[in-house]
Amino acid sequence: MATQKITIEPVTRIEGHAKITVHVNDDGSIDMARLHINEFRGFEKFCEGRLLSEMPQITPRICGICPISHHLAAAKAADQVLGMTPPRPANLLRELMHHGQIIQSSGMHFFELAGPDLLLGFDADPAIRNVIGMAEENPELTLKAINLRKFGQEVIAILGGRRIHPTFAVPGGVNKTLSPKERETILADLEETKKTAQLGIFIMKGWAERNHKDIDRFAVFPTGYFGLVNPDNQLEMYDGVVRLVGQDGNELVKFAPEDYLDHIAEHVENWSYLKFPYYKPMGWPDGSYRVGPLGRLNMADSIDTPLAGQDHKIFKTLNGGKPVENTLYYHYARMIEVLHSIEKIEMLLQDPDIMSTDILNTKENFQGEGVGCLEAPRGTLFHHYRATEDRRLTMVNLIVSTGHNNYAMCKSVDMVAKEYVKDHGITEGMLNRVEAAVRAHDPCLSCSTHAVGQMPIVIDVIDKSGETIQTFSRD
Repeated sequence: MATQKITIEPVTRIEGHAKITVHVNDDGSIDMARLHINEFRGFEKFCEGRLLSEMPQITPRICGICPISHHLAAAKAADQVLGMTPPRPANLLRELMHHGQIIQSSGMHFFELAGPDLLLGFDADPAIRNVIGMAEENPELTLKAINLRKFGQEVIAILGGRRIHPTFAVPGGVNKTLSPKERETILADLEETKKTAQLGIFIMKGWAERNHKDIDRFAVFPTGYFGLVNPDNQLEMYDGVVRLVGQDGNELVKFAPEDYLDHIAEHVENWSYLKFPYYKPMGWPDGSYRVGPLGRLNMADSIDTPLAGQDHKIFKTLNGGKPVENTLYYHYARMIEVLHSIEKIEMLLQDPDIMSTDILNTKENFQGEGVGCLEAPRGTLFHHYRATEDRRLTMVNLIVSTGHNNYAMCKSVDMVAKEYVKDHGITEGMLNRVEAAVRAHDPCLSCSTHAVGQMPIVIDVIDKSGETIQTFSRD
């Protein structure tokens, strides 16, 4: 029977708010550990009644770290609602911005958020286990990391006018062309950015070699793997069809994003605002899967850019050709994707159509419903809208990347706590490993949290000494 509860609050170096509770038995063993997503975001409901055209500007406000993902997914959904297929140059420009987002977000996570654990150590003094400590330990690497993120942000700013919450994608296309000078500005920093991504992969490989025992005991478990692919089952970040492979790596299903509700359902637990998506035919929890870098690299057969493609081949050998189940390899997969995005930007800039002025389709064929889907840095993102002919939204459904990974995050927290936390001599480093189980997934909790039914409210009345004297709740 659990007699002690340890609370880790807040979980640090993630986007959003969460806490972890670790329940300890009398003998010092861990009974269970839970990840609690304790913030509420009501975007789905308060977007109802808004104009469809506003969604590419409203939904990015869900998050300041991955606003581009919501901006583009909203625009893709609006394209379908209005029946306005963007011209090819517009799609190329949208994809260019999207890869800038992946570089800035995933690059930042690897170096600035996960990096202190990997490069300074899980047991390092928390006073220095942060980006400031990183800068003091290795200023040259830290500068390279900052410039990597800066490159991704500059791609966004060149296209959208600003780095955060740009006004670029609109129903039917985009509202700005790419000039020759802007193209050259991006190309000028491409090689140095590529070297930094390759350095990140080199660092991760070295860390993995030195810490393989930890990798093999840190939340290793089977799931399905989920993401977008092109017709050749290659990694696709902006467009494509959804592919789900099982625990053995064999394909379970492939479907158009518009059909997601035929295949995905959401489980609810009363201790979290975050839902648990799963594959319907297998039920809950057997149908749970992982998304994001680890999910995508397990799911895709190959990558269509040369450098990232070669590293993906190496990644595929880590578990003897079977899916890689080790949670800490999320970091390795993440940097392979950063390198892939840099290579994709180079390919996109070499496409003559990207300089075209044919960037907007204004001809409508109103459909009333649409689904926008892409691969955000953290995983597959769905925006699903219904609207009336006067362009007012009647339904908004968002299944956000972090939501797909909810089962995996909760499973990881429980496994890591049971593996590393010992009641007889609990250390801060032990608890940091439990946080790192969440951090590996790079969650964006502001994006993903919703409530089912009535939102619970708890009010604690506390006296001058800090003691709780009365609690009122609405469940």
